[in-house]
Amino acid sequence: MKPKKHLSFGSLRHFMSNHIHKYPDWRQDNKTDYSIHDAAMSGFACMYYQSPSLLQFQKELEDREKNNTIKTLFGVSDIPENTQLRDIVDKVDSEYLRPVFKEFLSRLQRAKHLEQYLFLEGKYLCDIDGTQFFGSNKVGCPQCLTTNHGNGDVTHSHKVLQGAIVHPDMKPVIPLMPEQIVNTDGMTKQDCEMNASKRWLSKIKKDHPRLNLIINADGLSSKQPFITDVNEAGYSYIIVAKPGDHKYMIQWVDTYDSIPNKRVVDAKGKIHQYECIEGVPLSGREDAINVNFFRYKILSIDKNGKEKINYRGSWVTDLLLTEENIELMVKGARSRWKIENECFNTLKNQGYQIEHNFGHGKENLCFNIYLFILLAFYFHQIFELTDRLYQTCRKTFGSKRHLWEKLRSYMSLFIFESWELMLDFMLSPKKYISPELKKVPG
Repeated sequence: MKPKKHLSFGSLRHFMSNHIHKYPDWRQDNKTDYSIHDAAMSGFACMYYQSPSLLQFQKELEDREKNNTIKTLFGVSDIPENTQLRDIVDKVDSEYLRPVFKEFLSRLQRAKHLEQYLFLEGKYLCDIDGTQFFGSNKVGCPQCLTTNHGNGDVTHSHKVLQGAIVHPDMKPVIPLMPEQIVNTDGMTKQDCEMNASKRWLSKIKKDHPRLNLIINADGLSSKQPFITDVNEAGYSYIIVAKPGDHKYMIQWVDTYDSIPNKRVVDAKGKIHQYECIEGVPLSGREDAINVNFFRYKILSIDKNGKEKINYRGSWVTDLLLTEENIELMVKGARSRWKIENECFNTLKNQGYQIEHNFGHGKENLCFNIYLFILLAFYFHQIFELTDRLYQTCRKTFGSKRHLWEKLRSYMSLFIFESWELMLDFMLSPKKYISPELKKVPG
């Protein structure tokens, strides 16, 4: 079964190309050997196929066959040299890519694919977390965060605050436009994750005014200012509340002789204990907000018949807690690991190479490369949800690394007229290969 037309590779790529064609060009007409579109889409193609050397392969194919798959699949007229590509992409305002993220989510909504991510009360669970995607002791720019190690050494880094729509029962995650954690004055004022979170909330609300989110965040966010920002954006929250960070709140909870609880024994004999209480003060301040508190333990019985705690966690929320939904709430709270495992870990260790130094630049190159990688990941997540041909390839070739290695090897040899044809060729090469083959026919 083919994906719906507006979620096909061709349709998504055409939208992205058409949008990039609208970028304002700051260069003089007589000094533009390569268009902004060709530089951006060539860079994106490298990230899409997870290869920093992909352009070299395509130039060799171009010299041999007068055509290449970057041209046929990505609409590129002329592939720039690496230095020229970096110089052009460096000067493109990263915010110009925001509408691409917005449009892709809208397309998933229109095709009803987002409905399977509904979590509770018509709301979507949205994990947020920060991650570093560039670090160097030698290379930096005015936007870099800096860490002074006291011995004269300084580390320069780039970080983002990333959000992604997740569901406990769904493996693919849906990335939203990130917010860069970046210095603003180039000298002394260090940005931080909390400041970036505030900006991110405001921008996502503007991008998706009718999207109902439950912000799922770590213990760094379990502070009143952040919770206020979340509520002012019209969102709900589930936030880790570590006992050591909330001593007053835990002492308040522990004054109760008993707390409403639920115990479930699973098929392996493990005990799942759920506790919740509403209207708990977050801190001892006079203006402290009240939150709903819940905690969870996994217990086993040791050889002496005593209960042993294997896991414990605690959270605060503004959502109503009931005996009927407490298991789902814990499941949702614990799915915060998805942004680390399914998003960051995949981008770092499954071929996307977000920590690889593709070039730093002086303005926007570093962040734009991260956005290209994230958009490539977004394409692939959409195909995980919608494209049976892609799903078959994933199942057939096992790991993502193996899949993309084979795709890159075929791209260095053959010219493909469409993404679908390329995938079909991977599954059944004998249908296409002949001794005279130079181009895979459409």
